[in-house]
Amino acid sequence: MMQKRRGLRMLVLSMLSTTPKNGVEIMNEIEETTHGWWRPSPGSIYPLLNQLTEEGLVKKTKDEKYELTDKASEQMEWSFGPPSTKPQTVEEMLNEITSYVSYFEELSSSDQSKLTPQMKRLKEIAERLSRLLKP
Repeated sequence: MMQKRRGLRMLVLSMLSTTPKNGVEIMNEIEETTHGWWRPSPGSIYPLLNQLTEEGLVKKTKDEKYELTDKASEQMEWSFGPPSTKPQTVEEMLNEITSYVSYFEELSSSDQSKLTPQMKRLKEIAERLSRLLKP
């Protein structure tokens, strides 16, 4: 979970390094970048923006957008290579799966058309997971 937050933090800072954006614009850009597979919730973006503001890395502009501060520009080391990660634990993998299931549930109720073409594959994955539960 910590790695995911750090990844979101770096992604948001990277987006703000190109142009000031508000929270909705950040969420839209992430959704567009991931081709609709992930749209962070306001509950993850706005607390992050508040934290970055408290740390002095971003500031709000007069038009209510967020931009990097000089401190962020001076202190940030931009590394866009593949992240070095430790092997994931089973708990971390389950948390990741839970996040995707939540996303699929939201898609099911808000935009079924994105989910419908993948129903066969989702059923296959659900069946594989169900077999893990059998003794």
